[in-house]
This record gives sequence, structure tokens and C-alpha cells, in this order.
Amino acid sequence: MKTPLLAKVIVYAVIIIGALLFVFPFIYMILTTFFLGTNTLPKPDQVFAVTPNLTNYVTVWNKNNFVNYFMNSVIVTSVAMVGSLFLGALTAYGFARFSFPGKEVIFRLFLLTMFIPGVINIIPTFIIVKDLGLVNTYSGLWLVYIAGGVVGNLFFLRGFFESIPKELEESVLIDGGGNWRIFWNIYLPQSLPAMGTLAIFIFQGTWEEYFLALTLIKSEALRTLPIAILMFNDKYATNYGQVFAASLIALLPVMLIYMTFQKKFVQSGFNEGGVKG
Repeated sequence: MKTPLLAKVIVYAVIIIGALLFVFPFIYMILTTFFLGTNTLPKPDQVFAVTPNLTNYVTVWNKNNFVNYFMNSVIVTSVAMVGSLFLGALTAYGFARFSFPGKEVIFRLFLLTMFIPGVINIIPTFIIVKDLGLVNTYSGLWLVYIAGGVVGNLFFLRGFFESIPKELEESVLIDGGGNWRIFWNIYLPQSLPAMGTLAIFIFQGTWEEYFLALTLIKSEALRTLPIAILMFNDKYATNYGQVFAASLIALLPVMLIYMTFQKKFVQSGFNEGGVKG
């Protein structure tokens, strides 16, 4: 059945308007970074008349130890992402392939913790980390970030692992391999699309995390990038050009991670054909 021309025009018009609504704030943010010393948000007609320049980007990069905070975030986020993915995959593998008493109860308890807002837990979390002597250390941050990431990864990867045919394990068992080789040689390679998707979400969530990092890290030298961006807000006024420039610089690693892993986004039927019928 052929779609009428008027219906196509209406559909495309709705799509274009929707896209513009989502993209315009981002374009406005980029153009605002070209204003120097502005403490008020420019009007739309002023924004589109501004002359592009990189002055605010250079200023931000060399101000308030921004580079140090940027590198701190790179270290914290990278370790948290790798740790969450690896331990989450191991945990999901255990739940997907092994039977043990109380498995489903424990799994549901894991899921229950996902629905508790992190802000509510911030005081108990701080007390636990303090008792462990990990306040003002990256180890304390990694402990909380990785533990939280494992829960989310478990929920996502368990179902993914259960969809992998068990027949694929037979080749490893015939060669005398054990559970570790099955996990490493079968499940991890087969789950790369899911792992790539999770890597994007974990990196973004950890990179942007603010409240926990502010609570656990007391030393200025160890603080992370979201706190550095806040420091561009002056006591009595906000330099929007510099704040937006700092935010865009902070956005670059997230975009890089997205472009790196976007080809690994979950694809249905990726393991079809892995087992002969």
C-alpha cells in the first residue's frame, strides 16, 4: 500500500521538529562558549551572530587545575569501568550457568538494590567506606562504583549469557578445558556487543558522578572533573562561556567512548549459526 505524499510530509516534519528541539540546546551551548566574560545567558539572536573563537576553551584548560581533575576522572572512570565489566560478567556467568541454593532469591535481592536511589544510601555508604579506612582514596570510590556497576551488569548480562547455546561449551570441554576457559573463550567473545553497550553506560555514569565523589574525596588534588566544573561558578555570578566550555571538554571522552563502542551495540541473533543444526 502506497503512503500518501501528505502523510510522508507530516511524518518528516514531525521528525525534523523533534530533532531540532533536542539539538537546539546543544547548539546554543556550543555557541555560548564563544562569548567572553558573559554572566548572563545570551539571547538567541545574539548567539547566532557571535564570532567563533577558542579563548574560553584555552582559559578553562589552564584554570583551576582543570587538567589534573580531568586526568583524575580518566583514572577513576577507567578502573571503575573495567572492574565493573569484568566482575559483572563473572557474576552473571555464575548466575547463568550454575545452580546453587537460593540463587533466585539472591538474584532478586541484587535487583532490589537497583531500585534504591543512590542519594538515600550516601550516608551509610560513607560510614562503611570510613570504617574501611578508604575515605579520601580512589580505592573507596572504586569500591562503590564497581559494586554498583556489578548489580546493573548482572541484570543485563545474565539474560544475554543464557541465550548463548550450551553446545558451544562442548569444544572447550573436549579439549580438557574448565569453567574459566569456557568463560574466557566462549562467553566473553560472544558477549562483546553487550559488553560494548554496558561500557558506554558505565563510563558515562561514572564520568558524570558528582555527589559520591564530593562526599568521599576530601583532598582537592584528588577531586574529579564534575567538581572542577562547579568551581567555574563564582560566588556572585556565573561565567556561562567558561562553564559551557568546561562542560563540552568534559563531554569529549564520553563521545569518544561512544564512537569506539557504538558498533558493538547489542545486535539480535549475533550468535545464530554458531551451532550447526
